[in-house]
Parts: sequence; C-alpha cells; structure tokens
Amino acid sequence: HSSFKMAYPDFGFGGNHGGFFMGGRGGTFKRQYKCFSVAFSQSANPKALEEGGKIIMPPSALNELTRLNIQYPMLFKLTGSRINRATHCGVLEFIAEEGKIFIPHWMMNNIGLKEEDLVWLENVTLPLATFVKFQPQSVDFLDITDQKAVLELKLRNFACLTLEDVIVVHYNDKKYHLKVLESKPANAVSIIECDMRVDFAAPVGYKPPKTPETPIEDTDSPFAYPSESDFVPFGGQGERLDGKKKKTPKNDKMDPPQVPRSRGIPNYEYKVGKLSFVSAKKLEAYVKKKQSVAETLDFKPFGGDGQQLKPRRSKTT
Repeated sequence: HSSFKMAYPDFGFGGNHGGFFMGGRGGTFKRQYKCFSVAFSQSANPKALEEGGKIIMPPSALNELTRLNIQYPMLFKLTGSRINRATHCGVLEFIAEEGKIFIPHWMMNNIGLKEEDLVWLENVTLPLATFVKFQPQSVDFLDITDQKAVLELKLRNFACLTLEDVIVVHYNDKKYHLKVLESKPANAVSIIECDMRVDFAAPVGYKPPKTPETPIEDTDSPFAYPSESDFVPFGGQGERLDGKKKKTPKNDKMDPPQVPRSRGIPNYEYKVGKLSFVSAKKLEAYVKKKQSVAETLDFKPFGGDGQQLKPRRSKTT
C-alpha cells in the first residue's frame, strides 16, 4: 500500500479553501443540461479539462448555487440518459453557454454519453477518501518508474472518484487508463485535502514471469557416462631440454582418477566420440543384464567388523 496526502492549488470551484461557497448546507441544485466534450468548449486550457475530473458549467448555474449557499467543496453527481449509470465530478469554470456543460471525454464514456445527450446534474456531499484501489487497464503502466509519485501528481486534477469508473492519467505523452476497483468509506469519495492509501491490482493482461525450469539430467541412462579408461589427465610423457631420454621408474604408473559416479548403471562399452542409438528392447535387456551382475556380487553395506583405537583390557578375576 502507498499513502499520500492530496493537496490542491488555490484555484477553481472544487479545489482548496480559496474556492467559493464556504457556508453551511443549503438547498439542492438539480438541473438537466446538454453535454458536450471538451473539444467544443471555449476554455482557455482545454487540456487541463481533459486531464482531470472537473466540468465546465454555465454562469446561470453559478448564480443559482450562490443563492442556495451550497456547501464547500462543490461536488456534483452526473447521471446519463442512456444507461442507468452515474459518476461524480467537480467544477472548473462557469463559462459554458446556457443549457450546456462540457465534460471530459473519458467521463462521458463511463456513463455512456454522446455529444448533445441530456444529463442530470445534482450537487452532492461526499466523504473523504481513506483508501482507493486501482487496476491499470494495460501492462504499459508498469513502465512508469515511480507510479505512486505520478499518480499523486495527476490526482490533483480530480475532485472525487467513483467506484467502477475508469479514469485517464496523462504522462509522458501517453494515456493510462485506471479502473477504480475499491474505494473507502463509500462507493463515491472526495479526494480533496485527504490522507488516502492507494493500492494497485495486477494490470489487465499481466502474466507473471515464468520460472525457468532446470533441465534434469537423465542419470538412469546407461549411456550417459564416458569410460574413464579412454582419457587420463596429465598422462603424457615428459621431455628433457638437453634431448636425453627421461628415466622413468618401472613402478611409475599413473592410476586413473577416481571419478565420482552418479546413481544409475554406467555403460562400460562407451567410447568417446561414438554415438550409439539402441532400441528400447536392447536397452531393457542391457539394464537387466547389468542388474543381474550387480545382484551376484558378494557385497553387503556396513557389513564389516568394528574396530577400536584402544583395545579393551580384559578383566582378571
């Protein structure tokens, strides 16, 4: 989990304490408008509108909200006319034409709106967020080095979050879609001046890396062991610098090294550089033959007599 405090700059109508309408609870504002995307707005900064969670309303709405003494901060519930789906937002400016509101395109998609559709707008009061869990809709989100810092910065353009909404975060000329999987203490929460814990679910399409499988050596195969009689390390003859022959004692013979064997039956007829392809029947007969030879050997493990370093003294009576 990551935890950070959401702080907002001193501007706008759904932002910090510099916003309007800090009085007590007033009446209810509920109106129906035609909605348009940001591309049709006259805002001086349409990019800021598209990258956040706030809308543009007409000046008449500002006058009515003033008379109603709406409680700070100004948050609204948007309900579409096509599907039974609602989302929540703040307000950025009051410069829209009468009867119109301008909404970020991603917000229109969340409630199934199209250009010039009718939408109900109602003021609401939301609890402060304590926990929100996001799910990136693409594995590209994992390319961001410091996801927490980027999200903390971009969420300052939002006033609230709604469960099941898919918000859009713009970073490094890319758009990252994040779905709100969980929010506490309610399905719709305000993120203005709050201490909020954030968690991420695995992105859509994410596959955990597979652990490489270590190949298992077939130690039971009788053809997996070279013969130790074909190669003896340091077994060559030495030469003298004066050209004379080296005197070699008669008993100077190098014993072949004792190579530790793995479990299984070695192939004593194996020759280095020779590949043998045997049928299953011959292989089975070979194994049975070696097993029968091993069974006839007179060998019992741990069958020797124990010895003591210091012999016991016999007691005399």
